[in-house]
Amino acid sequence: MRSSSKIFAIVVAVVTGVAACGGGPKDSPPTPLARHYDDMYLADIGLEAKTNIVTSQNEWAKAKMENAKAESDFNAITTQLSIVRNDQKAAKLKVDSAIANKKSAEASADTNRMNQAQKELRTAELAVKAADARIKYYEAVRDYYKRQWRYAQENMYWREAQYELAKSDLGQKNNKAPKGIEYPWFPKQEAERQKRTANARDKAETEKGRAAQAREKWIKEQQASDTAAGAPANLPDPMAPSPAPTASTTPT
Repeated sequence: MRSSSKIFAIVVAVVTGVAACGGGPKDSPPTPLARHYDDMYLADIGLEAKTNIVTSQNEWAKAKMENAKAESDFNAITTQLSIVRNDQKAAKLKVDSAIANKKSAEASADTNRMNQAQKELRTAELAVKAADARIKYYEAVRDYYKRQWRYAQENMYWREAQYELAKSDLGQKNNKAPKGIEYPWFPKQEAERQKRTANARDKAETEKGRAAQAREKWIKEQQASDTAAGAPANLPDPMAPSPAPTASTTPT
């Protein structure tokens, strides 16, 4: 028993140690960069030599804005999903009402009423099928946006790593020797972040494909529902293609 307890303790210690060293799940969120190169080491170098630094800094700034947009998109679709779920509940209530109306029509033995009630029930049932498909579509879009946000986060840190690498490269070329800085850190850091970003991008693309498939299913069900209702629902479509720009004409 004691030997088993010792083995268990060792396993726990190893797992804890791995987590502390940054192991853990491969899909864990990105953490801030561990290595930075202070700008002050490059203060005496002319601006003309800092082209790569300026370029990488601009890319980093752009990536931060893209990350903010991705977060906003995810929060927005999460809110919209709750509305879509409410729409589904309303559609199911209409089915209940249509069933009650059908029973009343059957009791009246009025053929016209029965036919109309049956039509209304069929329309309500198709609306529920469309609402169900719409929820699955929005859930798939939410999953895609979540992955897209993760990709934006990874990309933001990768761009920052490129910025830190550009600074370190310039410092190394100018024989700077900051205390506590090791130049091999920065290429390794950039390569690791690039790999994480590429992996996150691939996962986002996979989720995008799933969302596109869910959209096709919803459109099919919604068209059937609209046909039965005799009018288009004109519901929001988060992944609808952007309308083609219209050619502007200049008066002559």
